Amino acid sequence: KLSEFIKVNKLNEDEACLLLIAMSAHLQSDLFDNLIQASLQHAGDFQKIGGVRGKDFRGFLPTGETAVFLLADDDFEKKLMIQKLFWADHLFDKKKILWLEEVPVGEPELSGKIIVSKEYLDSFLFEETTQPKFSVNFPAKLIKTKLEWKDLVINNELKEQIEELKSWLKYNALLIQEWGMGGRINNGYKALLYGPSGTGKTLTVGLLGKEVGKDVYKIDLSMVMSKYIGETEKNLEQIFAKAEDKGWILFFDEADSLFGKRTNVRDAHDKYANQEVSYLLQRIEDYNGMVILATNMKNNIDDAFMRRFNAILKFTVPDANDRSKIWRLSFPKDIALCNEKEDTVDIPELVKNHVISGGSIVNAVHFACIKAIERHQKNKKHKSIHLEDVLNGIRKELLKEGKPFN
Repeated sequence: KLSEFIKVNKLNEDEACLLLIAMSAHLQSDLFDNLIQASLQHAGDFQKIGGVRGKDFRGFLPTGETAVFLLADDDFEKKLMIQKLFWADHLFDKKKILWLEEVPVGEPELSGKIIVSKEYLDSFLFEETTQPKFSVNFPAKLIKTKLEWKDLVINNELKEQIEELKSWLKYNALLIQEWGMGGRINNGYKALLYGPSGTGKTLTVGLLGKEVGKDVYKIDLSMVMSKYIGETEKNLEQIFAKAEDKGWILFFDEADSLFGKRTNVRDAHDKYANQEVSYLLQRIEDYNGMVILATNMKNNIDDAFMRRFNAILKFTVPDANDRSKIWRLSFPKDIALCNEKEDTVDIPELVKNHVISGGSIVNAVHFACIKAIERHQKNKKHKSIHLEDVLNGIRKELLKEGKPFN
């Protein structure tokens, strides 16, 4: 994997050596300490090599100064060339392969230790790609679903629009690579899913990834958004940089909190909030994969975003017939549906006129099933789901939304 990566990305000798320096502590923890002890006679020589000690790791960790010393020594012009390997426009930083840890203000940038991406490190060492872990540095979670398309009950118009998203995911790479359209069209795709909660937006995204074999990462906006100037952009950049060229689907739920309309500038907060939106516009435009935004309130999305979407899909509360289908899909198989007298009744047909979303239907079924298990544990009679419990579940869901139960 390492040799293949070097060939594919056409790394020169200095770039390949820098990658090995970054990996050194992970390959042989005492490598640099042994070399220093064998080669240096005076402790004062250590400063020129740079390096730091870790918080828990007691060995030598290379810094930017270490790389410059080993690759350029006293050649001033080459030192400048090596420093450029850490610049933002270099492959290493663009794809977040390796970078320098931030240093306190006023200290030389090269005194920061070299950090190598865990995903790339695992790929180079074990020849298999690992999923990035959810953390402050990567505020996104991999989402998967065990459901199938038959479990998503939506209208035919919406189904056709979803087919367009599938087609892009399956064939756009061929269009770019084999049809030579890379310089003429945007490599990425941006879609907006809007509608009430529980209408299938998140399930749709999960099913898209499942069908085409692409990872879907749901961005945790509570961790991305920061009150500190510039931090929101920095948090998002971590995600976009790691996702680049991997074909990931990036999913922003409740996106209006981050992609909301820009305001008139009244104070510094407004100014920087507008800068965040402008940054997002450009970063999403540059991303070469699919970005999906979901919101309950379409009107809150910034107009500049709206013009850039390739597709806008409207999710609605299902009609009575579709609600009946969702009820039938949601109940567990082989469990009787009864009234209080234990007479078999068609619950989906009896409750379909209650106007609630698919997500609320699942919640009501969940409530009724728990009640059924509770009743079975107490009286040991045959397992059955009662209409009264389903109605109580519906009542609970309507109360959440401030709607009357009729």
